[in-house]
Amino acid sequence: QVQLVESGGGLVQPGGSLRLSCTFSGSSFMSFAMGWYRQAPGKQRELVANISSGKITNYADSVKGRFTISRDNALAMVYLQMTSLKPEDTAVYYCNAHFGPMDYWGKGTLVTVSS
Repeated sequence: QVQLVESGGGLVQPGGSLRLSCTFSGSSFMSFAMGWYRQAPGKQRELVANISSGKITNYADSVKGRFTISRDNALAMVYLQMTSLKPEDTAVYYCNAHFGPMDYWGKGTLVTVSS
């Protein structure tokens, strides 16, 4: 019923920037809080940032001041603008939609920060 598709991942140098996009297809986008999670090699999946339908945001301490999450409710899209990227940001980034017992995930997009 809900499908999430991420785009925008790739290779970037330390200190660089990248913008990830997530397209939501299905019904009731406004019912969902949206988020970005990431999973680095050998580590558990962790929250990067999330945003409510009213655009209230929350960030992991590790990315505060560097990443910005946003959503376009008219287009049913969510974005993650990443700046000042560090090698430790290297991970597969996943788009998430959450509402009550509903939890949907995209397939992920790989971000590699390396010189």
